[in-house]
Amino acid sequence: MKIAIVGAGIAGLSAAYDLARSGHEVTVFEADQVAGGLAAGFRDERWDWPLERFYHHIFQTDAAIIKLTEEIGFTRELFFRSAVTAQWWQDRPYALDGVLPVLRFPGLPPLDRVRFGMAIAYLKYVTNNWRQLEGTTAASWTRRWMGKPAYTTLIRPLLEGKFGPHADEVNMAWLWSRFKARSFKLGYFQGGFQGFVDALQKAVEAKGARVHLNAAASAAHQLEDGRWELITPGAPAITVDQLLVTGSPQLLSRLAPQLPASYLGQLKQLRSMGAVVLTLALRQKLLDTVYWLMPPKGEFPFLALVEHTNFIGAEHYGGDRLVYCGDYLEPDHEYFRLSEDELLERFLPALKRVNPAFERSWVRAHWLHREPYAQPIVPLNHSRNIPPITTPLRGLHWASMSQVYPWDRGTNFAVELGRRAAAEINAER
Repeated sequence: MKIAIVGAGIAGLSAAYDLARSGHEVTVFEADQVAGGLAAGFRDERWDWPLERFYHHIFQTDAAIIKLTEEIGFTRELFFRSAVTAQWWQDRPYALDGVLPVLRFPGLPPLDRVRFGMAIAYLKYVTNNWRQLEGTTAASWTRRWMGKPAYTTLIRPLLEGKFGPHADEVNMAWLWSRFKARSFKLGYFQGGFQGFVDALQKAVEAKGARVHLNAAASAAHQLEDGRWELITPGAPAITVDQLLVTGSPQLLSRLAPQLPASYLGQLKQLRSMGAVVLTLALRQKLLDTVYWLMPPKGEFPFLALVEHTNFIGAEHYGGDRLVYCGDYLEPDHEYFRLSEDELLERFLPALKRVNPAFERSWVRAHWLHREPYAQPIVPLNHSRNIPPITTPLRGLHWASMSQVYPWDRGTNFAVELGRRAAAEINAER
C-alpha cells in the first residue's frame, strides 16, 4: 500500500518505521525544518549537543522507546542516571526523589508523610484499575487517601500548575499514571533527543520510506475510489491508499473537514493546555544539585524550573549552564502573546529568589519556544471521549497525544501510539 503520514514527530516516525518494514511505500510530511515534534532540539553555535526545545527525559519503565532504541541500534547512546527533583517550600528546595526524602520532608506532619508514601506505593505497586480511578477526581481522591496536608502542599500545586483553571476536573487515572510510570533514575541520549530522532529518521529512510521536511500538509481529500489525496503547498499532490495524521485534534479537523459531524464534535471536545518554555544559557550554576524544581505557581511566574546541566554535563554545551523556565497554560494566555524579552523580565526575579546571588549578567543567551497543543485535559471518565485511531472515513487514521490516555503524554507513549497506529493500518490490507 501507499501510505502518507502527516507529522515526523516520534509517533509519526515510529509508525513509518513499522509500516516501511512491512513493505509499504511510506512518505512522511513534516511542517518543521527538523523531525522530532515536541522532542525536537535546537543548537547554539557553542554547543556540541542540541538541546530539546521542551525539557525531556525518559524513565527506566519506558519499555516502548527502549525497545525501539534497541531495534534501530541506538542502545549505546541511551543512559540512565540519578537526578534530584525537589519541591519549593518555605523559600528553599526539598528533594522528594525517594522514600527517605519524603519521610524527611518538613512540609508534612510525620504521620502524613507516611500516609502520603503509602498512597503512592498503592498507586505504583498495587492497583492497575485505572478505569475505576477515572471515575473520581484527583483532588477528591488525594484529599481522602493522602490527607489534606499532602494534598494542599504537594498535589494541589501540581494540578494547578499542569491544568490551571481545570485542576478540579482532572481525574485520578491521570495522577495514577504519573506515579505508575516514574522511576528514580532518568534516561537521556548522547546527542540529546534530537540524536535519537535523527537515528530513527535514518532507520525509517533505510527501510525505504521518504521523509519530507518543511512540508506542511494543507488539505486531504478522499477520492471516489476511496484513496486519499494529500495537498502540500509548493509540491505535487500525492495520492495514497492510507493516510495517518499525527497531531492535534484541530489539525485533523482542518485537514479533513469532511469527517462526520459526530466525529468532528468529538474532536472539538478534546481540550488541551499549551506549553511556554524560556530557556536560558547562564554563565554560572543557578541551583546547587537540583535538576527539577517545582515551585508553587501562585508564588512564581512559571510551573517548573529545570536546570538541565545538573542532569547532563555542561561540557556538552560549551560550559553553559542551561535552565528551562516552563509552564502549561491555556492557549489564549498572555504568555503566548508576550515577546521573548517581556517574558524574560517576568521570569528573572524568580531566579534571584531561588539563588540570591543571581545577577542578570549571568544570562548569556535565551530562547523562547511555545506550543499550543502540549497537555491534554482529562476530565472524569475521559476514556469515553477519545476517538479511535481509525476514523469513520475508510483509509483515514489519527494518532495524537490525546490518545495515549490514561498515560501522560511523553516520548515513550508516542512510540507506543505510533506502533499501534501502524498495526491498525497493517490490518487493513
